Amino acid sequence: MSVARVTEISATSTKSFDDAVREGIKRANKTLRNIRGAWVKEQKVTVADGEVTHFVVNMMVTFELDT
Repeated sequence: MSVARVTEISATSTKSFDDAVREGIKRANKTLRNIRGAWVKEQKVTVADGEVTHFVVNMMVTFELDT
């Protein structure tokens, strides 16, 4: 039997939503062990002078707890 936990994280990229997701998971992996998946809960952008400057994602990251 396994037990998992879900935590919410936010990640930002100047390139794309995909890059924000990848960078968020890469960073979370430094702290959380056994990451099994993520659900992108929200996407938004930051705009300055009519141009998109940042892509932001809020994710629910699922990781398996150590036994």
